[in-house]
Amino acid sequence: MVNRERELSALKKRLSSNDLELIIIYGRRRIGKTFLVLNALEGESIYYLATERNNLRKFKELAENKFHELKYVREEWESIFHYLRDKVIVIDEFPYMIKEDPNVLSTFQKIVDETLKGSRSKIILLGSSLSVMEDALAYKSPLYGRRTASIELKELKFKDLKGFNLSLSDAIEIYGFAGGVPYYILKAKVPFLDWINQELKQIDSFVKDEIDFMLRFEFLETGTYKEILRGIASGKNTLGEIRDYIKIGGEVSSYLRKLERIGIIGKEFPLGQRKGARYYVKDNFTSFWFTFIYPNLSAIEEGVYEISEDEYHRYLSEIFERICREYIKDVYKVRAERVWHKDVEIDVYGSGIAGECKWSNNVDGERVLYQLIRKVEELGLKVNRYIVFARGFSKVGGEAEFVDLKKLEEWYRGGSS
Repeated sequence: MVNRERELSALKKRLSSNDLELIIIYGRRRIGKTFLVLNALEGESIYYLATERNNLRKFKELAENKFHELKYVREEWESIFHYLRDKVIVIDEFPYMIKEDPNVLSTFQKIVDETLKGSRSKIILLGSSLSVMEDALAYKSPLYGRRTASIELKELKFKDLKGFNLSLSDAIEIYGFAGGVPYYILKAKVPFLDWINQELKQIDSFVKDEIDFMLRFEFLETGTYKEILRGIASGKNTLGEIRDYIKIGGEVSSYLRKLERIGIIGKEFPLGQRKGARYYVKDNFTSFWFTFIYPNLSAIEEGVYEISEDEYHRYLSEIFERICREYIKDVYKVRAERVWHKDVEIDVYGSGIAGECKWSNNVDGERVLYQLIRKVEELGLKVNRYIVFARGFSKVGGEAEFVDLKKLEEWYRGGSS
């Protein structure tokens, strides 16, 4: 289990307590929630994966397989949980139960407040719908104040990919596809381009419809969201450009807010301003999918599309910038971001550090540094350290740190982030 030790330890501590525990674990699809919980469980427990219909009946039937006397218990949540008092009960994809019956939140409130009061019961609720799970925890929710612990399971950092025994170059290529999602990282093989092009020829490849599954966890209608994401991935980054691209009547801002809420997209404002935002796809797998898969679905179905090395490495230039920002945060303990105003943009900036990222070999580092200094002067920034990143340099010079793949390899193989 790569870089989940803290979460695993916290969960085991809760499960070993003598108190009633209501533990909420949420995070995007494929992030490893179920794997985490199943690794934390010890002894007798009930694990139930919720579905879209008939959850009460299905849960009771599942529980009866372990506790046969349950067949004499009434088919209602309170009665079942009363019988299962002091047990560990895991309900995966709890949002399905909420969608089937919104009153289930009030029912579980009653179970916690009355049915299981004073017990050593452990209830773990998991969910892949970030919006539904956050609403379930919100102030107006019946479950507000009942949880004893919650864990939002987030993506792994780039540097964590070393735990999957990947070289730096392989890790960069796979990170462009998988981000920090363990399921996708484990699925990918090296050489990456050989694997993905072969994978796309498989009639049952998970890659083809993975985004559809992910978006359906959050939205009833996914068509407009997919068009918005395709537009942003193709460079339509302002509100006006996105609106013109998708050509729908009505306001597009509400769609963007919902995508931003679940962490699929982000937005950046011009330096020193709070208007004129540019949107970008924040999630690597989503960015990959809308860059290579969605625009080419017909050719993929015909088996005639392949991602070329040139186009994939053009795509990786943006991914490389994200890795460079992680380097700055890890090495200098500084939060770095892209800053821009009009047509002047700096790839990495934070707390007196400015950096430029070039996903190329034979980069003239001295020239890039000169250009970076000019940008800093134009934007009026205060900088005391310059860093130039590249795959490789043909020339370096000037008062700056020059980070090539060899130096990145040392950082990547070093201690944990």
